[in-house]
Amino acid sequence: MKRKLAAVAVLSATALLTGVVQVSTVAQATPTPALQAQAAQQQAAALALASGQSGPLAKALALGGQEQLVAKDAVVDADGTRHLRFERTFAGLPVLGGDLVVHESAGGAVKSVDKAISTQLDVPSLTPQIPADQAAAQASGAVRATVGITADKDESPLTAVHQTGRPELVIWASDGNPRLAYRTTVEGVRADGTPSSQLLVTDAASGEVLSTHEQVQTASGSGTGVFVGKVPLTTTQSGSSYQLKDATRGGQSTSNLKGRTSGSGTLYANTTDVFGNGSASNTESAAVDAQFGAATTWDYYKNTFGRNGIKNNGVGAASRVHYGSNYVNAFWSDTCFCMTYGDGSGNTHPLTALDVAGHEMTHGVTSATAGLNYSGESGGLNEATSDIFGKMVEFYANLPSTPPNYLVGIQLNINGDGTPLRYMDKPSKDGSSADSWSPSVGNLDVHNSSGVANHFFYLLSEGSGAKTINGFSYNSPTSNGSTLTGIGRDKAARIWYRALTVYFTSTTNYAGARTGTLKAAADLYGSGSAEYNAVAAAWSGVNVN
Repeated sequence: MKRKLAAVAVLSATALLTGVVQVSTVAQATPTPALQAQAAQQQAAALALASGQSGPLAKALALGGQEQLVAKDAVVDADGTRHLRFERTFAGLPVLGGDLVVHESAGGAVKSVDKAISTQLDVPSLTPQIPADQAAAQASGAVRATVGITADKDESPLTAVHQTGRPELVIWASDGNPRLAYRTTVEGVRADGTPSSQLLVTDAASGEVLSTHEQVQTASGSGTGVFVGKVPLTTTQSGSSYQLKDATRGGQSTSNLKGRTSGSGTLYANTTDVFGNGSASNTESAAVDAQFGAATTWDYYKNTFGRNGIKNNGVGAASRVHYGSNYVNAFWSDTCFCMTYGDGSGNTHPLTALDVAGHEMTHGVTSATAGLNYSGESGGLNEATSDIFGKMVEFYANLPSTPPNYLVGIQLNINGDGTPLRYMDKPSKDGSSADSWSPSVGNLDVHNSSGVANHFFYLLSEGSGAKTINGFSYNSPTSNGSTLTGIGRDKAARIWYRALTVYFTSTTNYAGARTGTLKAAADLYGSGSAEYNAVAAAWSGVNVN
């Protein structure tokens, strides 16, 4: 998923982590407004903690006189250990690739630091050789010519392009060669109707395109949905009508775009507090899927990790259904903080499956935490994170109508033959994804390089070999011929989430993911524990050593 469920490829919970809490959370599935306010205060306190450390830490880390740290997130363990996440500026300019996580003792002593780059910032010049207008024109031209340097092979062409706002000067450091650059937003619309908002970074001396990132991340009472069947819904009564708006989950809501491709749509409401009948011809049925998917994703993160919404700030996401006409995709956008679903071929196959919601909203979680770059090996880890938690949301719901499995996007039947988009037990079964790491894996499309981490997660959860789970058959090999026993998906997910929120940075690659997940396993279960050893063995099983 491109940050996407490719269509045109597509595409038990315990209260808190064992011995670990997010300082900015309150562990309750459906918090009252008072508890939401408390959670918001705790989030503010966490960021204040990190902000208060920014100056002293910059000195302690021997950063240059022109460098400053800007707090992004904070995690505080039950024993008081702090994990403070920062972005960095240089001469007042944002440093792309300058993010780091500082790990402190309860008393404030620095124990270790995880940096996106180890290079010292030494920028040759802060004077651009290319004027901003020229940089903007070059960025727009690059998008028109290439549909984005890192565009997926399955993306449809752009039919319109325009630059938004004035280019911003930044320091580009993600490749370990810090230099002055421009960051420009170029917006457009693809031929299939998907909106596009590409963030391009161009060298301020040569105009070379250094990076491009598509910010529109596609996926692909009670109610009866197309996929989820009959489910309970939390609604809001307004006069004599009931709205698909959930005040207990940050005000998340679902609206009807009625075939439009812009705007917030019309909030769903009726007088019976019963929505949909399970048929795609009833416009409320897809809305039930969307509302339930958002609620389940909220509950999974809340009840499993104590995370209070996608950004951990108590704010719920908006969902929009019936986007465009014959639109065979779905997408998440940080800009509107919303999920949007098309109705598929013939406007009769909405893409509102549960794992789509979990996958796409997890891109928001990744953006708010590690911020994994969407290219190379870090891009594969970004996609895999969404696959992993999209499936975990599905397992969490455990609906008879949507039997949980390790087959990504199987309910959508985008391929037309009943096969899924991706296989976590043996990723290469899709014909393109990697089962294990190789030096060239970072050159693959991120939906295919994600196979290494997807396979790792399956092996860690379930082990190797042939087995049947919930009626689905799997047969997972290892690259080194080893026989592995899984530790269970819940433990595996806790380890991955801990690594994502505490140890991963924007440039983490597969070697770094191995290190981060081992640290996470040691934090949660102890160094040398069965879980720790299983993480090491599972990475070896996908050739990450």
